[in-house]
Amino acid sequence: MQRTKWGGIADDRFRGSGFFRVDERDGVFWLVDPDGGRFLSKGVNTVCLDQDHVQNTNRAPYADTCREKYGSQYIWRAAAANRLAGWKFNTLGCWSDELVATAGSSLLATTPTAALGASFRLHRRDEIFPDVFDPAFLGHIRASAKNNCTKRRNEAGLLGTFIDNELYWSPDWRGADELLTLFLNLPAHRPGRVAAVIRLEERYREFSEFNAVWRTPARSWEEFGTIGPVEAPFFRMPPGGLNDALETKVNLANPRRAAFLADCDAFVAVVAEQYFELCVAAIRAADPNHLVIGSRFGYQPHPNVIAAAGRYLDVVSFNCYDFDASAAIDAYAAGGKPCLVSEFSFRGDDSGLPNTNGAGPRVASQLERAQCFERYVTAALRKPAVVGYHWFEHADQPAAGRFDGENSNFGTVTIGDEVYAELTETMTRVNAAAEQIHGHAARADSAVKP
Repeated sequence: MQRTKWGGIADDRFRGSGFFRVDERDGVFWLVDPDGGRFLSKGVNTVCLDQDHVQNTNRAPYADTCREKYGSQYIWRAAAANRLAGWKFNTLGCWSDELVATAGSSLLATTPTAALGASFRLHRRDEIFPDVFDPAFLGHIRASAKNNCTKRRNEAGLLGTFIDNELYWSPDWRGADELLTLFLNLPAHRPGRVAAVIRLEERYREFSEFNAVWRTPARSWEEFGTIGPVEAPFFRMPPGGLNDALETKVNLANPRRAAFLADCDAFVAVVAEQYFELCVAAIRAADPNHLVIGSRFGYQPHPNVIAAAGRYLDVVSFNCYDFDASAAIDAYAAGGKPCLVSEFSFRGDDSGLPNTNGAGPRVASQLERAQCFERYVTAALRKPAVVGYHWFEHADQPAAGRFDGENSNFGTVTIGDEVYAELTETMTRVNAAAEQIHGHAARADSAVKP
């Protein structure tokens, strides 16, 4: 099987454009590499010498090990690149040292994160989600995109740009707040709060009708626009599976609860439309040549958000730390665009690491880690929308915890740069067969549908 220098299948099914792009053939989505190769992005996140410092210290144990082992960062980069290519990976995932991409005998694609919304949120400090209605938001993301993306507009090896990472779209592990209530609890003068109140006014003929649902202490729209805090009258379960059926049942029994959640869903749709339209336009103005590959959803948002993402993005990306991503892929594919699993992993309890902080399933052994990788990736590749998967992460975390306390066995290598043989041997075999598996995706996917 002949491959291009990027690792894509050179079978003349697609034309090269000099940059990565997306295409579809026989109902199956593919990335197309700059030379026209049929490409799936097989990546590893955080390929970086000093990726983790022990929390509250300057100690970086993996970096210390590698400096002693290799003698220089230059030599480490070449060794890391060749090792990844040997395992049949072709992409550097997020937060990687991008000089690794060209340090080895094979080229690796890069996937940087522009952090447009996150940097605005941090600039404002009191926001959990960036206030996309703030006039300063547009200027900020345009300047940030120009700074981050313009200089790379002619790089053939840039697969695409992520807008952000794991913004808070809806209730998840970080809290139970709806985006609407978060915006309503911004200071009274903030554009986001004003926009939220205006949209609620548009949904109700009278304030009394609104307050019958929300049960606030306010007596008018004017008073509601200034009071605080605004408390949610109801809370919902995380989406997916049995919870969706339970939510439907509960809402049918309680029209006021259904009305509250409808308000939340309508508002998040407006936010998503604004966010994706403005951010994608900002990146494309700075770099018209490359793909915009999503905002790395950390948790499955409302379908309205996925629909908005599908209208503007080239690829919808999401992180999924389940044993099987199939249901999540189906949900994101409903937006009509190809999908990229931008993070997933499994942790082995035989690694000697605590594994007490960090996302995703824990399994007993390295053999089980390898088996979980194979099942997860094979199932994902059988979905026609999937165009790649990125493993989290390159090296294990410190046993004493990184900056946020995570202390888990996520690595392809140990903190001492020793390779996990069972895992990487399986990765090599599955990665090599990925295009063949995905080529039969349309047939496999239709076979399981009723």
